[in-house]
Amino acid sequence: MARRGGRRSGLRTAGIIGALVACAGAFLLWREVGGAPSVTERPARVVIPRGASMRAAADSLAAHDVVGSSRLFRWMAALTGSERAIKPGTYQFAERSGYSEVLDALVTGRGLMRTVVIPEGFDLRDITPLLVKTLGVSEDSVRAVTTDTAWLHKLDIPTPTLEGYLFPATYAFPDGTSAREAVTAMLEQFEVQWKPEWTEQARAMSLSRHDVMTMAAIVEKEARKAEERPLISAVYWNRVKKGMRLQADPTVQYALPQHVERVLFRDLEVDSKYNTYKYAGLPPGPIASPGAASIAAALAPADVPYLYFVARPDGSHEFRTTFDEHTRAIAQIRAARRAAERSGRNSSP
Repeated sequence: MARRGGRRSGLRTAGIIGALVACAGAFLLWREVGGAPSVTERPARVVIPRGASMRAAADSLAAHDVVGSSRLFRWMAALTGSERAIKPGTYQFAERSGYSEVLDALVTGRGLMRTVVIPEGFDLRDITPLLVKTLGVSEDSVRAVTTDTAWLHKLDIPTPTLEGYLFPATYAFPDGTSAREAVTAMLEQFEVQWKPEWTEQARAMSLSRHDVMTMAAIVEKEARKAEERPLISAVYWNRVKKGMRLQADPTVQYALPQHVERVLFRDLEVDSKYNTYKYAGLPPGPIASPGAASIAAALAPADVPYLYFVARPDGSHEFRTTFDEHTRAIAQIRAARRAAERSGRNSSP
């Protein structure tokens, strides 16, 4: 009898252990599939390329620690019939998200990141429709934040808008990002990119940061060759020092109500402080968002006496010191252009 009781006790112990193991397994499976809050709560960005298989998607999710098991995630997708329904794009997830939550996001597109590319030299007229189209926000909401007096005061901007300070870069925003959140991210990126030594250089040149950004934007719009940025900066700063008008075509383009590819003589009559053919000195503010290279060039112009430049057909420029030299350079470039056109017509079949 004693041995029989011992056998029953052993069976009960084994049963309890088995139940505990089963409960532990179920708990671990729940944590794995249902998700458990990440200790660090760091967001993971995962790219699902167009045409990617479920195996590739699951492997990427596992590699970024969004799911613990690629195989288990694929099994769940197959079980729900979702393995061929995922949408490509860039997603952002918390670490160790729930499998059902991740799968639902991939199938519905919820959690997709919206990529906004702001090229160097874009102005608010270019940036606003990009934000409207990509983020699904309204023009009014973009206009409201780009005229926000709090940011204007914080960045010490004397103009009515944040023109020039939305730093050009590639941004990835979660679905549902507002215009204010997007613009704030761009302004914060500007503050991150602005180097302490730039402040010292500006102070040494007796310039405000706004002056620097104003010149940098003109350099950005004029330069087609990276190596010419300091030369273009030198031409305009030399003109400022001599009290000459900048006569920068991009500032006239900015002053016009609609963008034009080429500035015509009639455009030079527009009455605006941004028309540097009419008004000497710098315009009131930046005409576009300059990149870091143009900001650096505005602060470190080349040590040259040039006062003029004219564009060659390839986008590079001829730089000259006197107006007579400049006139001859224009004539030479025009003659070369006409000769090239004649050569092209003669060689046509």
